[in-house]
Amino acid sequence: MSLSGNCEICGLPSVEFSCDRCGSLVCDDHFEADVGLCTECRTEVGGTGGVPAGEDSPDGVDTYRF
Repeated sequence: MSLSGNCEICGLPSVEFSCDRCGSLVCDDHFEADVGLCTECRTEVGGTGGVPAGEDSPDGVDTYRF
């Protein structure tokens, strides 16, 4: 898919991506490819996303008790 226009964050005419959350057209400098979000949405959402692993995961995360 070809995108054209200016980056909605910095205004440079090098749009390459569209944010999965807000739809903004952004350049490579303002796109977080690992999550598919523009830098503004990434800041709003915060965190690293995903499921905690290692020491950050809660105890008994794989234990199901009924």
